[in-house]
Amino acid sequence: MEQQIEEYLAYLSVERGLAQNTLDAYGRDLRAYARFLQQHNFTSFRQTEKEAVRAYLEQLHNLGRASSTISRNLAAIKSFYQFLVREDLLATDPTLHLDSPKVAKRLPRVLNLSEVETLLNQPSLEDAHSVRDKAMLEVIYATGIRVSELVSLNVLDINLETGYLRCIGKGSKERIVPLGSVAIKYLELYLQTARPELVKRSSETALFVNHHGRRLTRQGFWKIVKHYAKEADIDENITPHTLRHSFATHLLENGADLRSVQEMLGHADISTTQIYTHVTRNRLKEVYRKSHPRA
Repeated sequence: MEQQIEEYLAYLSVERGLAQNTLDAYGRDLRAYARFLQQHNFTSFRQTEKEAVRAYLEQLHNLGRASSTISRNLAAIKSFYQFLVREDLLATDPTLHLDSPKVAKRLPRVLNLSEVETLLNQPSLEDAHSVRDKAMLEVIYATGIRVSELVSLNVLDINLETGYLRCIGKGSKERIVPLGSVAIKYLELYLQTARPELVKRSSETALFVNHHGRRLTRQGFWKIVKHYAKEADIDENITPHTLRHSFATHLLENGADLRSVQEMLGHADISTTQIYTHVTRNRLKEVYRKSHPRA
């Protein structure tokens, strides 16, 4: 079972070009499913039937897993079985006609403009680390890129003269995203003063580095955001993704078209971007209720 999972992950990596984080998620889900099968005396994926898959999904439900988690697991299992059938390692796909549970669309937490200002103004700019933090916060809010894309940036991915950055998103897809004037200002400050102080090796290509002079990790930036959110006395549940949500919502609130926002966010399907229109509608209702004399 483990060998077939490894072959599938290799296929996703080489043929589909999926990111390592996605591969890790698929691997975790499929290995958990394989353990379930082994606990129920299945020694091969060839033995499984639709009832076994249903039983696994039911177990996830009984464990209190969210419908989105169950849906993600089923998607991984379905894709895996389709691979086995294509490779002639399996005669029939037991997940055929199995439906995913309905996932309620949760509206993302979004900061208002005042909260964004407060959060982004927290770094003191008194040392190299705070200058780096300020530059990172400004860049992620100015561009809406994912935290994985932010920490993957190299110095050569930034063009301050033209005001654009280049990032590699999901599925190894490249996109060019505009930078705002404020982000450019603090990137220049970081590159001129802070980064030379933090970097230990001249060969280091990473744009944002940690105190060891090596590429900052996603977890490292997550801690940075949490720290400044606490300093700003903002909701402790703020994450780097909150700034991405805020970027998209504020663009739409100020008249940006959905297709442009989709392109900047790197969404493959515009339906993913459309969730932000619900957020802006809710904001409009709130403004209406507060402002209209007959609301």
